[in-house]
Amino acid sequence: MIGHSFGGLLTQIVAGRGLAAASVAIDAAPFRGVLPLPISALRAASPVLSNPANRHRAIPLTYDQFRFAFANAVSEEEARELFDTYAVPASGAPLFQAAAANLNPWTEAKVDSTAPDRGPLLIISGEKDHTVPRAISDAAYDKQKRNEGVTEFIEMPGRGHALTIDHGWREVADTALAFIKRFV
Repeated sequence: MIGHSFGGLLTQIVAGRGLAAASVAIDAAPFRGVLPLPISALRAASPVLSNPANRHRAIPLTYDQFRFAFANAVSEEEARELFDTYAVPASGAPLFQAAAANLNPWTEAKVDSTAPDRGPLLIISGEKDHTVPRAISDAAYDKQKRNEGVTEFIEMPGRGHALTIDHGWREVADTALAFIKRFV
């Protein structure tokens, strides 16, 4: 199973339930127990989190917001192309759930990181990611490495949050596939 951002969080949730043979979480959203909250992550999430009513809305990003949160590690030309191709309004609910995960005992954003049948897990972090900075990925790795199963971490140099859709996507895909092939 492979997921990016909130898909990376879902990947870890499913793996923690013993439903994945091997998993790769790419720039995964934080789960309950992941405590760092870097300023860049707050800034990236602020277009949604700044208004509580956004929890029940689909929120579009402006180009400048998208550039900061997703496309900060690519050229201006590529950032514009990514924005024009991929930027769509998205539900605010998952951001609010992740933001409150450490305060809400019934949160949906919780991962059983100690499940013995979790399977091998690779956490991939983009070095320049503003949305899920290395501190968040490191904290998730620290929780996951307590698992008796294989847990690995890779940082992709010079990459931002758009690492799965930008010009270097193939390197990310090849890294994920190589990990999966080792175990499945």
